[in-house]
Amino acid sequence: MSIKVVTDSTADLPEELVREHDIKIVPAYVLVGGKTYRDGIDISQDEIYRRMVEMEQTVTTSQPPPSDFAEVFRSLLKDADHIISIQVTSKLSGIYASALSAKDMLEEGSRIHVVDSQLTSMGMGMLAVMAARLAEAGDTIENIVNEVKLAITNTNIWATFDTLKYLHRGGRIGKAKALVGSMLNIKPLLTMRNGEIMPIGVARTRNRAIERLVELASSISGVHDMAVVHSTSPDEALNLKNRLSHISLPGPVSISRLGPALGVHGGPGTLLLAVRKKAEEISKTTRSGISDRKLFNLPSLPEIKLPKLRFASPL
Repeated sequence: MSIKVVTDSTADLPEELVREHDIKIVPAYVLVGGKTYRDGIDISQDEIYRRMVEMEQTVTTSQPPPSDFAEVFRSLLKDADHIISIQVTSKLSGIYASALSAKDMLEEGSRIHVVDSQLTSMGMGMLAVMAARLAEAGDTIENIVNEVKLAITNTNIWATFDTLKYLHRGGRIGKAKALVGSMLNIKPLLTMRNGEIMPIGVARTRNRAIERLVELASSISGVHDMAVVHSTSPDEALNLKNRLSHISLPGPVSISRLGPALGVHGGPGTLLLAVRKKAEEISKTTRSGISDRKLFNLPSLPEIKLPKLRFASPL
């Protein structure tokens, strides 16, 4: 039985993993400077962040239309028996809905299995790699889908932003919060909970924020897979990876670039850590890796609340 894996570009998968496991990526669309680009194809991450910083252009994203998924599905089903398509959380984007619509458009739709990852970035990317490895080992489509759904509940994502500037520019927080946060050098920390991005605290310094990422990962029992994702700071990503070396893993920790889906909100300096634990292990902490405890209480700075970071409607 031949099974192919599809995901979207918000997975932030390193190119070497995409090639190794023959994972098909459907790109999201990036809107910048009045033009539309396909993420990772027509515009690079370097160019996106350069425009954000040097040209101070506002970058937004748009979900791929169902026709983009239908084209990929139709092509793969010429040789594959089944497809598992793993998408970014439906609570942040319409990409999952686009994939479902594409499935319904095709006569072979019963051979396409679309999964809402309830995650983004390499949290979702690790699920795609896991599915590909199961397919390579000859597993059935039913078991692969079940294993992916089980892994969703065992996957954590934590991130820190270096600045509140881009949250303010995108209208996610007010000018007063951004100004006070910048003056105090506040570094917000966020997680994903039930498919939504939630604030879990703030740190006073960049080093403390990164230290907290290490602490959160270290609090998880039976870690099976881990990935570090950065927007513009490869040295910090490598340093974070090295600081996680005490955690025993069956394979290496991957490092990848953060794409525009989350990057447009965090901007340069965003650092993300994704951790998947073994299904049979029980975390020492809550799913978010922290029991809603604030790392640093700052009454004068209201809690940063991120609304749903939705993609715009398809162009």
